[in-house]
Amino acid sequence: MTSTHRTTGTKNSAANAMWEAMDQIRANVEMRVNTRMGKGDVRAAILTLLVDEPMHGYQIIRQIEERSGGTWKPSAGSVYPTLQLLADEGLVSVETANDRKVYSLTEEGKEVADASHAPWESTHHRESMGFSGLPKAGVDLAQVITHVMRSGSAKQQEQAVEVLDEARRKIYTILAND
Repeated sequence: MTSTHRTTGTKNSAANAMWEAMDQIRANVEMRVNTRMGKGDVRAAILTLLVDEPMHGYQIIRQIEERSGGTWKPSAGSVYPTLQLLADEGLVSVETANDRKVYSLTEEGKEVADASHAPWESTHHRESMGFSGLPKAGVDLAQVITHVMRSGSAKQQEQAVEVLDEARRKIYTILAND
């Protein structure tokens, strides 16, 4: 094996080790991001969203994820039964448009929606559920690092290492100041 092959092999094993480390970080951070909310929160979220405009189920799921900053994405298995329950209670009406059920608030539904609040707006609730910006920031950082590793030049990768080293030092300083 020539020195070029050894260097390439070393680079590949170092890159593989880095990939594995990044995957572990991403998995660890994503496990800590709680994607579930308390009982009744799906109901409150749906009522809050339908005040703005009629929506179909998938739109509701996307809007909840978007408005919660990506910390909560309810499953279809929780959204659709809740929509059916709200329809049974007379709080939402259902129309079919483009082969999709579109849900909108009834007058009674508007009154109930006015009395409820959006779960993603409550700082106390987010904190009690384990939500903060830190886990999402960690996932976002892991994603951009992966992008730099895949497509960045050697110089860009070196610059990224410098930035990460500096960030790591600053974060330890934050902990030390407490």
